[in-house]
Amino acid sequence: MAFVEVSFITHILYEIGEGLVKITDVEAIYLRLPEIDALRCDGTQDTLLIRIHTDAGITGIGEVDSSPEVAKAIIEASASHLISNGLKNIIIGEDPFDREKLWNNMFHGSSYYGRQGAAIHAISGIDMALWDIVGKTAERTTAQMLGGVYRNRVKAYASLVMPETIKDACLLAEKFMDMGYKAIKFGWGPFGADDYFDVEAVKAIRSVIGERTELMIDIGQRWDAKHAIKMARRFEEYGVHWIEEPLAPDDLEGYAMLSAATDIHIAAGENESGRKAFERLIKEGRVDIIQPDLGRCGGLTEGKKIADLAYAEHKMIVPHAFKTGILVAASTHFAASISNGFLMEYTVSDSPLARTLVQNPVLFKDGYVHLPDRPGLGIEIDPDAEARFRV
Repeated sequence: MAFVEVSFITHILYEIGEGLVKITDVEAIYLRLPEIDALRCDGTQDTLLIRIHTDAGITGIGEVDSSPEVAKAIIEASASHLISNGLKNIIIGEDPFDREKLWNNMFHGSSYYGRQGAAIHAISGIDMALWDIVGKTAERTTAQMLGGVYRNRVKAYASLVMPETIKDACLLAEKFMDMGYKAIKFGWGPFGADDYFDVEAVKAIRSVIGERTELMIDIGQRWDAKHAIKMARRFEEYGVHWIEEPLAPDDLEGYAMLSAATDIHIAAGENESGRKAFERLIKEGRVDIIQPDLGRCGGLTEGKKIADLAYAEHKMIVPHAFKTGILVAASTHFAASISNGFLMEYTVSDSPLARTLVQNPVLFKDGYVHLPDRPGLGIEIDPDAEARFRV
């Protein structure tokens, strides 16, 4: 039976209260490049692909941004006892429409070893795939199923690892400005190790991209609060839009000091998992830009709760998405469906895994990603790419 026919039938069954879709299998598929540079902070070198199967023939796709082997073990683990179980065991046979119930069951069932970190990362990928299934079954986009579409396109910034030389950074900046980007971020690499280099790099990049392009800098957790305040004041001259993760993730007092001392926005959150961690970051850290990664923070279900927390405190959400086209698609639907989403990260890594895994990636044009109009996340995995990078 064709997919459209199956989707239509299951949709009608739900309309009359006879929901028959059940989860039959969960695949956690480890993908990686042949060679990994462990000294490079680049999440596009590997990933954990999640594929959830149902008895209606509808399959959901998700992605985990974590250590793939660790998250895979959490998903596939055998049961130990009531609150120490593998996530796959917890959701097999369940209804994918019960997303809140399934999220809470996974959280409770892994609480002996989880509650945050890798266990929440693993839940994130499963949750993402469930939302894909629900959208496909209802023949609606994930953004529509999340509560409605505030915008059909989302401004996207080119996200790059900082090269070793300022000259190379300027060449990259020029390249992506020519491609239509209206915002750009450089991060990690040599940033944060030498004050003179940092200032000269920001100054040079600004001269290339002009005054109207937004420039963001990711320091990669290399400073303390007082040093960050000093450097932020130097960056203010060059119109830096935000400084991302200059401090250790747990230095909430330092983040509050920094946010109060500079006019530059302070961004953080990609390392956090679960709404409680984000509540602390918002209320105690007082950061300006909240950056949940939907492959880490708890997926779309928890992401919506985090967005609500941020909205209540008048904070903006910019989802972190330095992975493959799966996470980019989920982030696009998420940013389109929340009132406080105005910008998102768009991975421009040249990693063949990131570039080829999704065969119909979210469209980027004229500085914006455009919301897919296909059911669910609206993407398909390229089987050749999956086979090529599968471990």
